[in-house]
Amino acid sequence: MRTNMNRKLAGPLAATFALALGACGSTNMENRSLYSVKQPVIERANYTIDVATSADGLPLAEQQRLAGWFEGMDLRYGDRLSIESAVDNPGVDEDVAALAGRYGILMSNGAPVTEGFVEPGQARIVLTRSTASVPNCPDWSHTQERNPMNATNPNYGCATNGNLAAMVANPEDLVEGQKGTGETIVTTSTKAIRAYREQAPTGAAGLPEVSSQEGGN
Repeated sequence: MRTNMNRKLAGPLAATFALALGACGSTNMENRSLYSVKQPVIERANYTIDVATSADGLPLAEQQRLAGWFEGMDLRYGDRLSIESAVDNPGVDEDVAALAGRYGILMSNGAPVTEGFVEPGQARIVLTRSTASVPNCPDWSHTQERNPMNATNPNYGCATNGNLAAMVANPEDLVEGQKGTGETIVTTSTKAIRAYREQAPTGAAGLPEVSSQEGGN
């Protein structure tokens, strides 16, 4: 009889255990690594202004208008400037590059696709700006949730990644870092080594004379 009762109870116990495991599996805390789920997201936006051109470049009035637009847009490091026009005009390129150079911005080759057409006798200046943010941070939605799998809390990394996204000078560097030239300048790379080797030892000049008498020299 006892054996039969054990067999009869085995079915309900197994079903109950399966339901408990199913409830645990439904939790949103499934990240068991030390990598944060919340990562910076880079968004790009294009801003445009159409300016009238001449055979020699940008008229003075258009240069002033473009300079005011740059100031209003708070042109800064990380921004990308490009020119879209139906006809290449080196004078326009030089005038726009000179205005952008006041902010330390270099012109980029190739303009992104924008809405509308550029009218003849005009040029479209395209400002591409990237921003970095960490969506849904902070995330305190799972602070009271059971964590039987010892998973990493979804809020983990929000502070670090949020500060990184807020402080990075050029958000594009989070997508692809700055590329080096591949050249090694020997004089720069060995400067610290040479200074260490050529520095005289601190005791080379001998120890200073110190008197044991009070007030002595």
